[in-house]
Amino acid sequence: MLEFGTPVFWVALLQIIGVNIVLSGDNAVVIALAARSLPPKQQKQAVMIGSAAAVAMRIILTIVAVELLRLPYLKIVGALLLLWIGIQLLVPEEAAAGEGKTTGVSMLAAVRTILLADLVMSVDNVIAVAAAAKGSLVLLIAGLAISIPLVIFGSTMLMKYMERWPIIVTLGAALLGWVAGDMAVSDPLVMDWVDANAKWLHYAGPAVGAVFVVAIGKWLAARAEAREDTGPIVDLAASADQSTIAAVPSAAAAQAKLTLLVIVDEPVPQPALEHLRQQLAWYRHPPEVHLLNVQHPAHGDVTAFVDKEELKDFHHDQGSKALQPVREMLERAGMPHVVHIGVGSAAHVGAHYAKEIGCQQIFLVGGDPPPLGAWLVSTATDLIQLAKVPITLLS
Repeated sequence: MLEFGTPVFWVALLQIIGVNIVLSGDNAVVIALAARSLPPKQQKQAVMIGSAAAVAMRIILTIVAVELLRLPYLKIVGALLLLWIGIQLLVPEEAAAGEGKTTGVSMLAAVRTILLADLVMSVDNVIAVAAAAKGSLVLLIAGLAISIPLVIFGSTMLMKYMERWPIIVTLGAALLGWVAGDMAVSDPLVMDWVDANAKWLHYAGPAVGAVFVVAIGKWLAARAEAREDTGPIVDLAASADQSTIAAVPSAAAAQAKLTLLVIVDEPVPQPALEHLRQQLAWYRHPPEVHLLNVQHPAHGDVTAFVDKEELKDFHHDQGSKALQPVREMLERAGMPHVVHIGVGSAAHVGAHYAKEIGCQQIFLVGGDPPPLGAWLVSTATDLIQLAKVPITLLS
């Protein structure tokens, strides 16, 4: 039994918080979308009521899982499941093509959706948290009490950080592998033998689990990206009201030979906007400017509870928000532009649009300079191979 305040206790507590945050991104999307169509006051009520019920339900389920993991073989089975969950974190998600289900417009419907989605989508959280708790009920409740509010109230920020710094997801996957390795060697079936003959497995098992998850996950991700076909890309801006989403280029810009693609990530700092303005003002003839924001695709679990059109509107609104500072700067400078909002991998969607519009130059505009600007660096690295046109990074 873990004693409160010991180093082992605090490490396990951090593990619970870490795995719960990393694995709760999809739940956060459903919470946001389920309440999106309600009036502002009811939005807050629906999120609070639905989330409170979901928290209580998840704590109960996790306590049950902790007790079950005391039985022989179940920790080994749970370890295998955790390895699979960790690997899946690193494999690119596919944008679901299904119709999904409507979330409804009443507060009761929103609460029901939040509760049902959390029940269905929290299996991975329950297994991982129960394993990290190491049988301690105090540790379990403390970890969930800290991490679940972070997920509920900081969902958008957390997801943005995970998208901007993919290393967070990699570390989360490694953590799941570590917990799985520790879980396997502490199963009642083998624990006595390990303690008597191979105590080193208590250190080697978690390390091997972490390395295994990252190695296999990265390998599968590389294979998926190698054969990835962007397919038909829905331009969320082009399908919306052009009067509010895109400024149609002037005749001079339409006839210009130079076409530029500006891929924008959020947030965009003022220095990056100024650098972009200076770059565009340098051209003697007005270029044809295309702005692009690429939204992260939702997991299939999300589309099971959220209507496809609702998800499309959500991506459109988020993309429009990300592009707004750049659009305002271009409008002040009198530079016509066209807006595009896509969903998928920033590099692959960017390469698709670069080819579609026949651009001669790509600007990547992001909020963080290298080496912290993981989005800028990783997207540029892939775009160099896919688009084969000059790329300028602005931050």
